[in-house]
Amino acid sequence: MGSRASTLLRDEELEEIKKETGFSHSQITRLYSRFTSLDKGENGTLSREDFQRIPELAINPLGDRIINAFFSEGEDQVNFRGFMRTLAHFRPIEDNEKSKDVNGPEPLNSRSSKLHFAFRLYDLDKDDKISRDELLQVLRMMVGVNISDEQLGSIADRTIQEADQDGDSAISFTEFVKVLEKVDVEQKMSIRFLH
Repeated sequence: MGSRASTLLRDEELEEIKKETGFSHSQITRLYSRFTSLDKGENGTLSREDFQRIPELAINPLGDRIINAFFSEGEDQVNFRGFMRTLAHFRPIEDNEKSKDVNGPEPLNSRSSKLHFAFRLYDLDKDDKISRDELLQVLRMMVGVNISDEQLGSIADRTIQEADQDGDSAISFTEFVKVLEKVDVEQKMSIRFLH
């Protein structure tokens, strides 16, 4: 199956994806194989339904938010390159990457890119702030009915109160980053991809 994946993926396309995402040749080939196995329509793209068949996403309380992250605004299909770009946010940062070219584009798996990705999971209306209602929706997704609405409201209020520095009753990206400055985002937002 690996040979099929490499024949369907042109060498120059493989090199471009490798450069853009930081994945190795063998990781890209393996992920291409996984992509094609998920592509039930066999049209070179994945739909939301294709992602919903992944058991780990189906049981994840934020599964729908994670699935949505793979799709551009107004799109209902994602090609292999878009799939790889999103997965690259979860690629661990290797020791040799910490001193990358400062003039080049920021890697998709950098701390800043990971934080932007996480922020977008909460910013449901894409207005560049996390409101109390958005925070409540995400908290509700995460805890379900295990906590009362009153308790959730209290958690949301306290979170916004602690993070909100400009008094607009919402969390901006800058405030989000400040709250997470001591959190090892690079490690917590990483998935081990086989080499």
